[in-house]
Amino acid sequence: MRPGTTSAANSIRLERLDTNRWHIPPTGGMRVPGVIFANERLMRDLQADPALQQVANVAHLPGIVKASFAMPDIHWGYGFAIGGVAAVDASDGAISPGGVGYDINCGVRLVRTGLYVDEVQPKLKTLVASLFNDVPCGVGMSGEIRLGHRDAERVMIQGSRWVIGKGYGTAEDVAHTESEGCLPDADPSQVSERARRRGSDQLGTLGSGNHFLEVQAVETVYDPRAAALGLQQGQVAVMIHSGSRGFGYQICDDYLEVTAQAMAEYGIQVPDPQLACAPLRSEAGRAYLGAMRCAANYAWANRQCLMHLARVTFERVFGRSWESLEMALVYDVAHNIAKFERHRVDGREQLVCVHRKGATRSFPPGHPEVPADYQAIGQPVIVPGDMGRYSFVLVGTETAMTESFGSCCHGAGRVMSRAQAVRHAAGRSIEHELEQQGIIVMGRGRTGIAEEQPSAYKDVNDVVQVVHEAGLATRVARLRPLGVIKG
Repeated sequence: MRPGTTSAANSIRLERLDTNRWHIPPTGGMRVPGVIFANERLMRDLQADPALQQVANVAHLPGIVKASFAMPDIHWGYGFAIGGVAAVDASDGAISPGGVGYDINCGVRLVRTGLYVDEVQPKLKTLVASLFNDVPCGVGMSGEIRLGHRDAERVMIQGSRWVIGKGYGTAEDVAHTESEGCLPDADPSQVSERARRRGSDQLGTLGSGNHFLEVQAVETVYDPRAAALGLQQGQVAVMIHSGSRGFGYQICDDYLEVTAQAMAEYGIQVPDPQLACAPLRSEAGRAYLGAMRCAANYAWANRQCLMHLARVTFERVFGRSWESLEMALVYDVAHNIAKFERHRVDGREQLVCVHRKGATRSFPPGHPEVPADYQAIGQPVIVPGDMGRYSFVLVGTETAMTESFGSCCHGAGRVMSRAQAVRHAAGRSIEHELEQQGIIVMGRGRTGIAEEQPSAYKDVNDVVQVVHEAGLATRVARLRPLGVIKG
C-alpha cells in the first residue's frame, strides 16, 4: 500500500509515516488520529480486517489524548482492536470495558530453569504428559483451590500475594510481577454474585482458547542483557499464558451493560455500541475500575498458582526440588488492563488512564515500576508466538514512553478466525505435524488444537521486527517450543 491510499475494505485513509508507522487522519468525530505500527507486509494482510476501522472508532472516546494506537499484532476484537492502546485524560476521560477486554489481565509469565535441552529431551514426553495431568486446562475446568466468600475477597484485594501467603511462591515472585501482582483500590463490593460464583473454583486453571503452558528452549540470544534476565542459549524455560477466566469474563459482561446506560445518562456518542464507556469520575466508571482491578488481581493469583503447579510437576519428573532446579520467575506481564500512569502529552506530564487491549507495558531502564534488579536494562517484555514457531523476550525503551505510552505488542496476532482454522485443519493431525518438528502437544480436544494451529497466526518474528525497529522494545532472546499443553 502506498502513502495516501485508502483501504477499500475499511474505507480508512492511511498515510505512511515511515517504514513501521501508518497514520489515520482525524475525520468526523475522531478527537485524535490513529497510529498503526506495522510494516508494508503486515499492513497488506490487514486490508480485509475491520480492526483498522476499530482504531478510528477508538479515537472518538471522550478524553482520548495523542492518538489511538495499534500494535503490529493488531486484529479484530470487541470494540477495541486486539493490539489497541488508548490513553484518556484522568480528569475528563472515559473508561471502556471493551478497551480492556473480556479476559481481564490475560497475561504471560516466563519461568527460567537451570535445566538445558539435553537434560530435558529424554524426559520430554513424560514431562508434558505430567503437566497435562497436573494443570487443569480446558473449558469449565476447575482447580483444587476452592474460595469461600472471605478468601475470594482476599484474592480480589491482594492478588498474587494471597496465594504466596498460602505457600505457592516466594517474595521474589512478587518482585518480578507487573505491579507486584496487585492493583490497589480493588473493590469487591462492585463484583456481582454471578462473577464470584464463576471464579470460586477456577484459581489455578489454565482455561482454553489461546491459553497455554509451554516448555521452551532459549534458541538465540541477541543482546547481552539476556544475562541479566538469567537466560542463556540452550536453557529450558516455561511460559504460562492465562488470565482471570470466567471471573473476569463475567465482570466485563456485567459492565458493558452498566457503561451503555452511563453513555445515555452523560450524552456520550461513539460510532460503535461495543465501545460503551463511562466517565472515569462517574459512579459507573469508578465501579467498573474497582471490579476490573479485582479481576486483574485474580488473574495474577491464577498465574502464580499455575507456576506453582508447574514447579511441583518438574520436581516430581526430575526428582529434585524446584529451588535446586533454579525455577525462577523472569517476569509476568499483563495484556488486557487499564491503569493510571503518568506520561508526557503535548510537552507536559499528565496523569492518564491507559487502556491496553492485547498490548503489554514496555517501560525503560530507570523507571520506578521496573524491578530493582532490572533497573539497568528495563522491563522485560514477553511476546509469545504460536505453538509451532517461537516466542521472544525483549526489554522496554524510552522511545516507547514517547511514542506509545510505554506500550508494545503482546503476541503474534491471528490471521484466521477460529472457524477458518478448524476448516483449514480438516483431514490433518496438527499434533502429528508438530511432533514431526519435535514439539509435543497435548490438549483436551482436537478442535482446540486446530483453532490454535501455527498457520492461524502471523509470524511473530515479523511482529517483533516492527517493534524492535520502531524502538518500542529491544529484542533480547528467542525461544522455541519443546512441549505444549492447551485446553
